[in-house]
Amino acid sequence: MMIEVINSHHQERLTEKLKRIRERNVALDGDLMSQVGSIIDDVRRRGDAALIDYAAQFDNCVMQASELRISEEELRHIASNVDTKLPEALSEAIRNVRRFHEHEQQHSWEIETEYGVRLGQSIRPIERVGLYVPGGTASYPSSVVMNVVPAQVAGVQRIVVATPPRSLRESPAVAAALLQLGVTEVYAVGGAQAIAALAYGTGTVPRVDKITGPGNRYVAAAKKLVFGAVGIDSIAGPSEVVIIADDMARSEFVAADLLAQAEHGEDASAVLVTTSERLANEVAAQLSRQAELLPRRGVVEKSLAQYGVILIVTDLDEACSLVNELAPEHLEIVTRDNDAVAARILHAGAIFFGPYTPEVVGDYFAGPNHVLPTAGAARFSSALGVHDFVKRTSVLRYSREALTHSAEKIAALAKAEGLDAHARSAVIRLG
Repeated sequence: MMIEVINSHHQERLTEKLKRIRERNVALDGDLMSQVGSIIDDVRRRGDAALIDYAAQFDNCVMQASELRISEEELRHIASNVDTKLPEALSEAIRNVRRFHEHEQQHSWEIETEYGVRLGQSIRPIERVGLYVPGGTASYPSSVVMNVVPAQVAGVQRIVVATPPRSLRESPAVAAALLQLGVTEVYAVGGAQAIAALAYGTGTVPRVDKITGPGNRYVAAAKKLVFGAVGIDSIAGPSEVVIIADDMARSEFVAADLLAQAEHGEDASAVLVTTSERLANEVAAQLSRQAELLPRRGVVEKSLAQYGVILIVTDLDEACSLVNELAPEHLEIVTRDNDAVAARILHAGAIFFGPYTPEVVGDYFAGPNHVLPTAGAARFSSALGVHDFVKRTSVLRYSREALTHSAEKIAALAKAEGLDAHARSAVIRLG
């Protein structure tokens, strides 16, 4: 059996397994941070020359500075190699995601209080955003859509993409997604050096104000180190799904959804929490049967063995308690009363209701963003959205009458903090 089945009565084994799942994260150890810090400093000092050297060192790619930017013509040539069914699928997915995020738009506002005071917030888009698109098996057109669309809805005028050399040729669907979104400022720069270039700028790559997008541990470390010079979306960990199911769930559906998550990588986590011992055993058998058909069977089996588990619980209250402890990125609920179960969930990045809402509809098509908090971060953070691409500026308008009414109180508060100049700044206007 490739996945462990644990009854919640076996408390010691349950605790050990949950601890292992929770502790999956992007390991940013001292040696890694030092190595990445050196790359960032080098890019800040030498700019394009450093990017060209790292392309040769890490990507085995000899480049000139003039080749760092990928032309729109080349993007179109690469995108022409996609399957003929993809453009229509991308187009509809983009429409769905845009329609969802349009409901997240925020607007400037102002209120008037006593004495003619007006207070409010000015909502403005971030001016320049950088999107990192990884290469290899992590190069997903769906991630491009999920990062670009909310930025566009927010009103971001300049979206800059960095991706490793040759990665678009290996993933032409990414080029197709960029073109459909109207994003054509793309640079052939990967890894920590790309994050440094976006954060500080080089002769060719422009400096941006915020960086989003997934990447490996070097990219994650670089994002952590440049935070403050620029904004970042998050330090994302490995992907995960938890499914709450009772005896009405179909085992073949549940198994398929667990396998879909395990397919992401050996560090992905797929968990079933069920009140039905029968379902638990049937799902375990289905996992073995369905995994035999998958090209990434080796990845799936390692993922399920290390971070997958089927937990048999006494009731749905216990199931919800375990889920709240895990605070998963994705949560599927397949029970007789999904709304009642969902009402008891305190922490989850996204919730998928019923047997016909598998997590993959959120990955690609439904509309809500698939960039979600991982590794328990759903306790304090949310899905990527329009709010991540705007700034809120406070607006204050006081009249003379209002300041006259308030100045002595302001001065009292300032003096309590030992800041006499602050107090004087208020009362000097009373003369």
